[in-house]
Amino acid sequence: MFETCIAGSLPKPGWLAETDKLWPQWRASGAALETAKRDATLLSIKEQEDAGLDIVGDGEQARQHFVHGFVERVEGIDFEHKVPMGIRDNRYEAMVPQVVAPLRLAGRVHAMEARLARAHTKKPLKFTLPGPMTIVDTVADRHYGDKVKLAFAFAELLNQEARALQADGVDIVQFDEPAFNVYMKDAADWGVAALERAAQGLTCKTAVHICYGYGIEANIAWKRTLGEQWRQYEQVFPALAKSRIDQVSLECYHSHVPAELMALLAGKDVMVGVIDVASEQVETPEEVADTIGRALQFVAREHLFPCTNCGLAPMPRAVAQAKLEALARGAALARQRYA
Repeated sequence: MFETCIAGSLPKPGWLAETDKLWPQWRASGAALETAKRDATLLSIKEQEDAGLDIVGDGEQARQHFVHGFVERVEGIDFEHKVPMGIRDNRYEAMVPQVVAPLRLAGRVHAMEARLARAHTKKPLKFTLPGPMTIVDTVADRHYGDKVKLAFAFAELLNQEARALQADGVDIVQFDEPAFNVYMKDAADWGVAALERAAQGLTCKTAVHICYGYGIEANIAWKRTLGEQWRQYEQVFPALAKSRIDQVSLECYHSHVPAELMALLAGKDVMVGVIDVASEQVETPEEVADTIGRALQFVAREHLFPCTNCGLAPMPRAVAQAKLEALARGAALARQRYA
């Protein structure tokens, strides 16, 4: 009951990449960088285990960014001539690569991290991939001319890698779709369908993570404009409830999301965000257990998985580790309260 996990990313060690940044530069290159990525992946798994988490991941240590870590292995994308583009409905501007030809995978994307993680932990293993709709919102299309066609082209490639991850021994494949909270009508109309295409044929658990973004200033400022109630989930949860996706990860603690919206996911596993990624204040076990208790009004205990609101990548490592420990201790307290 109340198996704990992270949304996906953890901070990178200073010897691997720049710290406290969402888009950090690597400290090494070539073979030295590949070795450092392996070392950081192993360290990330150990830190999650030491914190007491029940489900672990690779911490996205080998990826510079949660989207570009995948698309860098896709042919048909021009990284040499990046262009400025507003993403997440112009919430912020980024230099993005351009889609210039039909898409295909250049080979495996995350074989190293998945196999390394599987070989070094006996715990259930979750692996994250960007969702097709969010990828579409993070690249400039100069070839397909249609968002839906482009999303399904990426979904096919994601499915290839997801099936390979399953063969590597991954227990849960999670697709990250923050775009679902921005383009809600599109998410319901075709985003969930593209997500299901990415998960097609998988027999392991499948999940989707929908958050309000990393704890960076652009996201924090955007949240201030959303009013007293954040009801974005209300528009996409019904479509997800009808989908074949097994689990939904959402933001809860220190958010203005009405808790009753979780009831729209009846029958699904719900990864309830009980750790705030936009604050360096470490939660107490009591605060975590209280958040779990509120969620239990709308989610059956066997379907509730305490999680972080989003990734912890831009956060100081010591703070992130303390938050993981609070997550585990809070879930243990909740088991005592609600067993």
